Amino acid sequence: MEKIIDIFELGGPMMLPLALLAAAGALIFLERLLYLHKGQIRAVEFVAGIKTALKRRRLLEAVTICDESYGPIPRVVKAALLNSEEPPETMSQAVNIAAANEFALIDRRVSSLALVAKLSPLVGLAGTVLAILQIFRTMASSGSYASAAEFSGQIYNALLSSAAGLFIAILAWLGYALINSRVRALAQDIDWSANDIMLFIIRGMPENENLQMEGGDAK
Repeated sequence: MEKIIDIFELGGPMMLPLALLAAAGALIFLERLLYLHKGQIRAVEFVAGIKTALKRRRLLEAVTICDESYGPIPRVVKAALLNSEEPPETMSQAVNIAAANEFALIDRRVSSLALVAKLSPLVGLAGTVLAILQIFRTMASSGSYASAAEFSGQIYNALLSSAAGLFIAILAWLGYALINSRVRALAQDIDWSANDIMLFIIRGMPENENLQMEGGDAK
């Protein structure tokens, strides 16, 4: 821990912005990871359960299953169920609106993680440049030349901020890649679930038999 503090002090003033960027990236990564993990369900099994309720003509039961399940998939499927007696175009529009809202939620703050990855090396490089300028300014004002050992030590300290910036950027890009892959997978599940349940409602239910909002079977 003491060594980390020493590096932080030797790296110069730009180490503080780098630490803030690292903290922001870590918080965004953890928050998105937990959110996506919580919202990920077994889409095939969930839709199969909804279909089972619809085959029994128990629309209220299917809606209740959606209400009791967490995540974007149940909310999009619920939009299809609530518009199941509407024309296909109306149902499709309602589902598209619900899906668009969910896509916005799952993709929120992901670009901020990429921004951390882009800014970190630039901030680190700025710290290095400022430190090197300070070295030459000190040498010019003193009117003397530094020894090789002194000069290399000062350059080492100047490069610490660049190294820290690159390290943070690498971790941020890895986190971004992981979160982005989770987002794409969840978006595909949302899209598949919405299309599958709409096709089932439109093509799979017996004609001229309305789904019942009651919990029991139709008479």
